[in-house]
Amino acid sequence: MPPYKFFFISCLLLCNIVSAQHIYEAGDGLVSFHSSAPHELIRASSGQLNCAIDVQKKQFAFRIDMRSFMGFNSPLQREHFNENYMESERYPEATFTGKIIEDNDLTRDGEYEVRAKGKMYIHGIAQERIIKAHVSTKNGKMSISAAFMVSLADHDIKIPRVVYDKLAPDISVTVKADLKPGK
Repeated sequence: MPPYKFFFISCLLLCNIVSAQHIYEAGDGLVSFHSSAPHELIRASSGQLNCAIDVQKKQFAFRIDMRSFMGFNSPLQREHFNENYMESERYPEATFTGKIIEDNDLTRDGEYEVRAKGKMYIHGIAQERIIKAHVSTKNGKMSISAAFMVSLADHDIKIPRVVYDKLAPDISVTVKADLKPGK
């Protein structure tokens, strides 16, 4: 089993064992992306982001099913996304797992800027990343948001020459999730 899957499963299992005040989770976070190329703008999103954060250990795991993305400019474009570029049958999910660098107590009400250092797996290729995120905690609930770029080349996603002007080599991604203490 790849290490990112083991960590994600472990985080979710911990939600049932560890005190709820240390584990925050969400199963309906939002991931959006857009590609702004010279001849086409492509947008898609999914409201099925799963995530867990252990604030005591400063560990996190995020997972998205690639087939859950909707939007696009046409059904054919979505089909090409899944079959030709992301190869969703072979690589059904993207994940990001790792640790929060800062020592903030994210359980206390407040606004925090944090950096998440970890491995991002997309299209079966792992890349170590540091992503800045904004965390807001209020009344026991946590909201997280982040915006970053993903290079298709870093994850061995090929752009066919015929659509080179329709697909940007770097994709803008935003993530938003409202997390609650685990049960």
